[in-house]
This record gives sequence, structure tokens and C-alpha cells, in this order.
Amino acid sequence: MNNQKLLGSEEWCVFEEMGIPAIKARVDSGAKTSSIQAANSKIVMRHGEEWVQFDVHPLQENRSITVHCEARLIDRRIVKSSSGISEERLVVKTPVRLGPDKFDIELTLASRDTMEFRMLLGREALSGRYLVDPGQNLLAGEFTADRLEQLYASYIHKKSGLKIALLASNPHLYSNRRIMEAAQDRGHEIVFLNVELAYMKLDANSPEIRYRGGNILNEFDAIIPRIRPSVTFYGCALIRQFDNLGVYCLNSAEAITQSRDKLFASQLFARHDIHIPITGFAKSPNDTKDLIKMVNGAPLIIKLLESTQGKGVVLAETNKAAESVINAFKSVQTNILVQEFIKEANGQDIRCFVIDGKVVASMQRQAEKGEFRANIHQGGRASMIKITSEERKLAIKATKVLNLSVAGVDIIRSNRGPLLLEVNSSPGLEGIENATGKDIANTMITTIEKKLKYHPKKAIEL
Repeated sequence: MNNQKLLGSEEWCVFEEMGIPAIKARVDSGAKTSSIQAANSKIVMRHGEEWVQFDVHPLQENRSITVHCEARLIDRRIVKSSSGISEERLVVKTPVRLGPDKFDIELTLASRDTMEFRMLLGREALSGRYLVDPGQNLLAGEFTADRLEQLYASYIHKKSGLKIALLASNPHLYSNRRIMEAAQDRGHEIVFLNVELAYMKLDANSPEIRYRGGNILNEFDAIIPRIRPSVTFYGCALIRQFDNLGVYCLNSAEAITQSRDKLFASQLFARHDIHIPITGFAKSPNDTKDLIKMVNGAPLIIKLLESTQGKGVVLAETNKAAESVINAFKSVQTNILVQEFIKEANGQDIRCFVIDGKVVASMQRQAEKGEFRANIHQGGRASMIKITSEERKLAIKATKVLNLSVAGVDIIRSNRGPLLLEVNSSPGLEGIENATGKDIANTMITTIEKKLKYHPKKAIEL
């Protein structure tokens, strides 16, 4: 007992043989085995023995530094996480240095990118060597910011910026070109990935994403998804795979899926007290007349659940016309929403561009004469507008409900206040940048820098 040293709840560890000069660990006597964050794990043979190659982001909240490691595989174990979920993990054995002490340690390779610490020091490593005082930190030694910058200097100069992928379908669209230009202007490397040319390997030990010809995509810091509706299912599967590999995704797959399901999104908005035009949904054609009456009768809007950019949206000016259109859609098993028509809007609506919980630009859209929908893709005109505080709060709340980091929020002004029309998870930039003069593409890139703690003039953020 007298020979045991004291550790705090956080300590710096050094793995010389794996090339990790410093990694901060949470000391947890409640966990049996120590673990380390590992991505892109791959098993290889060395002189008849199994070894594991893997990548570690050793500094907290900093994915711009990656250490490529390898260590001998000694086991595969079923480990139960703190949330109670059991999973198989690879186990390696390697020397660790804690202050002046150096000894062998077993590490399970875990996906810890979303956790506060990139390493957990368990009781097997502590037993017989250390006592833990949870009220103190860094008793085995401290690494200053200057020292860390010095230690990781060789990893920093190799890369002047982030490596970003734009996941979309058409590289020539205005929005996609602007995003790529903005990333390049800020010193980042950005590549265009066609959603339909990427494919994935689902494997617990070595998951992968490959691209046209077998190239492995494993070095991205961030993904900007701009998925067109027709490839939502596959695009979101790719986004989940990138997320599993530890890549930051500007909009998550879950958020995009929710926003694309207009019925589910409407139900979420209603649950969170976000006011929308009165909306109806039904399966059977038997109650079409009551469905129309329920949304205050004609004129009314009929829209396909998968409609986008104003397509698949119909104005029925009479009850009879509404019945005919609704029953026609139902006869071909097409899901539709029926929505009240806001006459007092006079063909105008508002598009708010929300990034990271802030409205960064707003424009008013005016429908062409004879049109009921103010959509730029349908010939509408755009102009800058100053929104009210109520409209701003509505736009921000709607994106939070869907958990979107980037969104175009469409609002309509009615006699009973602002109403939410819909939220677009891949909003276009051309109309709103031209109308407002705001550099929205640049704001999207700086948001990624903020999320990844990247500073152009400061390579390490601790």
C-alpha cells in the first residue's frame, strides 16, 4: 500500500511504441479494462501474428491531428458500454508511460470520438500501482499547450487545412460550386463525392467507405451532405457510415430523414407547439369531403409527401376540384397532405437560412402573377427582408426540433401570426445569396471549423 502512487481523475499517458506523444485519459476504477479511441481498424499479419492498424485522434475536440498506430492483437472481447450495450472489441497490448513509470497495458479499441476523453484508464492498469483521488487532476505530470504543440508539430505541418467532402449529385450546381469555393478560399482541401458512386463495407472491426474504383475514403474531417430527395435513403446510409468512422457531418442522417418526411415533421412541429397551416392526412377515400372540411375547405393546398422545390404541390380552388385531385392521388397509392390555403399571404413567403442555431440571412419570395407559391425554382422573385423576433424564434426552434445544423426554413405570414410551411435540409444558396449579399457558403465552412475546434493560425486547440 505504501508503494502505491496517487493519480487524479485525469492523467496524461504516453505510448511511445504506438507513436502517441501524449493523450489525456479519464481514470476510471469502475472500468476493468482500459480503452482508447480508434478508427479505421484493420487486422494485418506480422511474422505469423495478428496486428491491428488503427487511427487515433489523440487530442480532445480536435480531429485535425491523426496518429496512425499499430499494435499486436491479443484478444477479442465482449465489452459492455456504460449505456449497457454489449459489443465485441479488439484488444491490444503495448507499453504506456505515466509520469516516470512505464509498464505494459491492455487496451480495447473503442469508438470514443463522441466522448469527452479519447482514453479511459481502467482498474487493471491501476491495480497494485496507484490509488485514485477523484478530487485532483494531473498528478503524474502535466503537458502545457506549448509542449503539446511541440510534440505534435510533425503531425500539424503536413496539413494546412481540413479535408472536407461535399456529398451531393451535381458538382455544377451554384450551391455546390459556392461551397467548394468557400472551403478552398479558407485553405481547406475539399473534394466532391457523388452519392451514387460511393459504397460501404459494414464490419464491426474494419468498416469502410469506398469510392469509384475501390479508393478507400478514410481521411475526411467533415462531410457536407446535400442529398437530393430521390437518393435520400442511400445518402443517409452513407452519412451514418461516415459518422461511424468518426467524421463530422454538417447535418446528421436522422435530421435529414426527419425533414424529408413531411408528415412526421409536421407531427413533430405540432408536438413542440410550432404553428403550421391546418393540415390533414388520410388513407381512405371514404372521408375525402370531411378531410377537406377539416382544413377549412377550398381553396386548399395538396402536396406530395416527397415534394421539393415547389414540385408536387397543387392548389385546388373548389371543393369539387379538391375531391378529384385527392381521390386521383389516392387511387395510385400516393401519400399526400391536405393543407389550408393562407389567402392573406398574397403569394408571399419568407425563407430563413439557419446555420448552427442562428438565422444568418432572410429573404422574401413573391410568386409570379397567377401563381400561388413563392418558389424561386418556379419563377418567384426574391428580395431581402427584415424578419420579426417572433419569426426568428420560429425558424430557430423548427431547426432545433429536427436537429439540423443547416436548414432553409419557410415561413408564411397569416392573420394569426407566422406559420411554418416546411424545413429544407439541403437549401439552395443562389437565391438568398443574391437577394441578401450574404456569403452563406463561407458561414457554412466557418461553422465546420468551429465544430472541429480548427483555427487557421493556431494548429492545436486544447
